Amino acid sequence: MPTESLFRPISVADAFIEVEFDGRPLKVPGQCSVAAALLAAGVTRFRSTPVSAAPRAPYCMMGVCFECLLEIDGIANAQACLVTVQPGMKIRPQEGARRAS
Repeated sequence: MPTESLFRPISVADAFIEVEFDGRPLKVPGQCSVAAALLAAGVTRFRSTPVSAAPRAPYCMMGVCFECLLEIDGIANAQACLVTVQPGMKIRPQEGARRAS
């Protein structure tokens, strides 16, 4: 007895949605994680490290590495790879603060 397929086509009407990233509108693919949507839209810098302010982007895409931390709709430290993108989301990168030596 066959089971229902885990794969389904994405309709063209739902293909792109609009979110706000760092204060500017951005069209991203819908029906995926925030991390995947931003990467597909060309965003390569999600946050900076607290000490050196080095740029960081998603790495594992499954919630293990914490490299994709963003502020999503006012929630700080959200793992973008575990949150499904929704129309109208307000997404901000996390900025590290360089410590004085």
